[in-house]
Amino acid sequence: MAKRLIPSLNRVLVEKLLQPKKSAGGILLPETTKQLNAAKVIAVGPGDRDRDGKLIPVSLSEGDTVLLPEYGGTEVKLAEKEYILFREHDILGKLED
Repeated sequence: MAKRLIPSLNRVLVEKLLQPKKSAGGILLPETTKQLNAAKVIAVGPGDRDRDGKLIPVSLSEGDTVLLPEYGGTEVKLAEKEYILFREHDILGKLED
């Protein structure tokens, strides 16, 4: 079984970030709180080609935190971990601290 996936073209492999169930002070947070649909970029493809055959590189890089749409992507399971594969243009944006 494969342990690493290198996305093709302009695809991005992400791992969803789970929101903490407790606050820093130890207070339990209800599950009804609005969770940000964020993920960490694990791997990116080389990019897509334009009509002239020139490579258009992916604007994201490994380690970036991104905002995902509510639905979409292809679920992938590697080495007992679950990931989601998106096309670059489906990702809503990049989150910065």
